[in-house]
Amino acid sequence: MQIYLKKYFDTVHEIIRSQPGCQQLQAWQEIHQPNIFFTYSIWNEEQDLNNYRDSAFFLQFWKTVKPWFDAKAEVWTFDKIV
Repeated sequence: MQIYLKKYFDTVHEIIRSQPGCQQLQAWQEIHQPNIFFTYSIWNEEQDLNNYRDSAFFLQFWKTVKPWFDAKAEVWTFDKIV
């Protein structure tokens, strides 16, 4: 799973970064549990993120990566305070 996810993300990260409102996108892998991955993104507005989540690209992206997950995906949305 790890190798597939890394290779696939390498092919799509620029597409995600080019979405309207996306300021930053990073992918992280847990050092001690290498089967755990996170993406970290910064969006201009929550609506920009929601527009991305509703896009045809995201639906295809999610359809591709979801079967590779060992557990239910978690999503958090934060406001920056500092």
